Amino acid sequence: MTSNKKLVLAGLVAAVGLALFFAYGRDAKITNYPPKDGPIVAFGDSLVEGVGANKGGDLVSLLSNMIKEPIANLGVSGNTSADALARIDRVLEKEPRLVIVLLGGNDFLRKVAREETFANLRQIVRKIQSKGAIVLLLGVRSNLLADNAAEYYEALAKETGSAYVPDVLDGIFGDSRYMADSIHPNSQGYARVAERVYPVLFKLLK
Repeated sequence: MTSNKKLVLAGLVAAVGLALFFAYGRDAKITNYPPKDGPIVAFGDSLVEGVGANKGGDLVSLLSNMIKEPIANLGVSGNTSADALARIDRVLEKEPRLVIVLLGGNDFLRKVAREETFANLRQIVRKIQSKGAIVLLLGVRSNLLADNAAEYYEALAKETGSAYVPDVLDGIFGDSRYMADSIHPNSQGYARVAERVYPVLFKLLK
């Protein structure tokens, strides 16, 4: 891809991210916005932990560099939504001002009932919000061929007043240029995810 095409793609990604923020953010629809004082936390599974990336090339490190502020990485490889819910106190004890939540992929791989997955995610989001923090919810597709989870993520974001970026692995999952293995992005893949998340995260922190 030429440099001009890359710039156009980056611009489109940023525009989509900002559009999504304003769709959920106008008229104070984002719960706990504007943010209070406190750290930023990323909470999730191997995609948050950074499995598949080179040192410094994981999503959390990339976003931290982009916003020029530390982000606590509370990603644990293999976590389902139930596993994450069981350790939510690790997030709450940090008294965060904003939490990036990226979960669901392991539920889909293990064929956990969709209703159970999103009931757990709803509890996670509500517990975080009860501490006065903003939630930035990141969606992931349920499988390579067809995504039947997007509507659930979107509904959860609207119901809870969470900021939301859909299907962060769109165009990455299944593309060998961006994948370290069949499930995890490489550093180039995480960079593309970061480009999608950054515009919304930046706007939330302003």
